[in-house]
Amino acid sequence: MSWTKSSLKQAVQDYLESSETTFVNNIDNFIKSAEEKILKSVQLDVFRKNVLGSGTASNTYLSTPNDYLSSFSLALIDSSNNYNYLLQKHVSFIRDYNPAEATTGTPLYYAEFDDNTFILAPTPSSNFNFELHYFHRPASLTSGSDSGETYLSKNAPNALLYGSLMEAYTFMKGEPDVMQNYAQRFTEAVQSLKLYGEAKEVSDY
Repeated sequence: MSWTKSSLKQAVQDYLESSETTFVNNIDNFIKSAEEKILKSVQLDVFRKNVLGSGTASNTYLSTPNDYLSSFSLALIDSSNNYNYLLQKHVSFIRDYNPAEATTGTPLYYAEFDDNTFILAPTPSSNFNFELHYFHRPASLTSGSDSGETYLSKNAPNALLYGSLMEAYTFMKGEPDVMQNYAQRFTEAVQSLKLYGEAKEVSDY
């Protein structure tokens, strides 16, 4: 079983027996919320990406990609094309280690400063190149055509369905026992997806 955008939206309406206009207009939001829950519960190799970027001299901040969820590694590429991996720390460590941003050098540490930015320590002394290996947020099923599919709609159909139903039933202020059933089915589906990912990837990172 797999879902297209139109078939999943229809399934949500069918399960909850609602075609009320406001409800239907929010189905895309229910699906996107379900996708977000799955992506933050399961980290599969298919959601890994690599991207190259440049840090600016005397600027302690480095922008993250628009589809960034979390980092796996950040490496500084030196002039000899060697990869020097930075250690990920908390922002408080960065501030303690390099209290004066004007103090520059070769970055050794990084932290997630906010949703769109890393903070580096020491502050880069020149325009260093970096490679980020990260978990990304793939395009939502709702952003494609009615017949479009995504990795989750093809490989995690139950998780996507019951996650969407949980969001939709919350919107409807439904009965607690029915909500509990949807939540249980969602949890079971996510656990199956985790086991699937672990079975596929057995290397020791």
